[in-house]
Amino acid sequence: MTPGMASIPTGVLTEDDSIDQFETSLPNNHEQITPPKPTREYKITLVWRNIILFSYLHLAALYGAYLALTSAKLLTNIWAVLLFFANGLGVTAGAHRLWTHRSYKAKWPLRVILIIFNSIAFQNHVYEWARDHRVHHKYSETNADPHNAKRGFFFSHMGWLFCRKHPDVIEKGKEIDLSDLEQDPIVAFQKKYYSIMMPLFCFIIPAVVPVYFWGESWLNAWCIPALFRYTLYLHATWLVNSAAHMWGDKPYDKYINPCENKAVAFACLGEGWHNYHHVFPWDYKTAELGDYMLNPSTAFIDFFAKIGWAYDLKTPSAEMIKKRVNRTGDGSHPVWGWDDKDIPKQDIDTAVVINKKGD
Repeated sequence: MTPGMASIPTGVLTEDDSIDQFETSLPNNHEQITPPKPTREYKITLVWRNIILFSYLHLAALYGAYLALTSAKLLTNIWAVLLFFANGLGVTAGAHRLWTHRSYKAKWPLRVILIIFNSIAFQNHVYEWARDHRVHHKYSETNADPHNAKRGFFFSHMGWLFCRKHPDVIEKGKEIDLSDLEQDPIVAFQKKYYSIMMPLFCFIIPAVVPVYFWGESWLNAWCIPALFRYTLYLHATWLVNSAAHMWGDKPYDKYINPCENKAVAFACLGEGWHNYHHVFPWDYKTAELGDYMLNPSTAFIDFFAKIGWAYDLKTPSAEMIKKRVNRTGDGSHPVWGWDDKDIPKQDIDTAVVINKKGD
């Protein structure tokens, strides 16, 4: 049981009944998929509109960072930090853990909060984000992976947004099952009205609030809580695709690219435990332990589980993790209690679904 979770009621889910079900039902377990064969010649085609827009964005964000240190009001900087966390949770707890991996379920008030937070993030609407991420897991480090890390750090970090998608990405993306998202009215609403929701929540409200509530200048309001905050979290997300696929230990599976990277986990609100995540993509923590300091997204989900808005939180048993570590790990996994006789056997031998309840 992870720190901070002791008071959350649990329901036992036996290993034999659950793990095959989770790993085969979710369309993002790359280990079971044969990488697609090259089907056509591919030539990189640059998207100059994106290159120009990202150039402006980064120049304005750098200027925003300067203004934050020299002329901005304290409340403006605090507002930017709050938006950064809301922005991040919309991606981590929302688009990633809830809608892509279905690692937990959420009642409609929490889904509304997360869809607004996700609109603040402006990383495309949830439907498209989840489709690309499911393709990434299913065909990781192949031409069908939108940000294939084997094409280098820059490409996997942000270069993939500067060029047309490889044809395999488009072809395999059409085969991904998205029926669960199509049946979610909140996801459908965001998809339909994204051209209104995104600019409103990502740029207009972040800039207008400081001007009208505490007299900030329009320049500071536009460059700091709007552009600098947005750009900073883009890079935090991109580090998961780049750095966390290149540098770090592989305690769970040494045969795949994703690594455990604490720096990325800190930057991206808990998404840097990437070797674990690609082995157990259906764990709502995206990490073995519930360390709230390096995984605030887990703390956010646990809080809403305690008030009943989040439920069916999926996580593997310690015994299951131990077996995988011993079978495919690189030997870097720390021993944290597997042989501790004071831990009740049932806490080790079962996979659990936390805060189990119906809709």
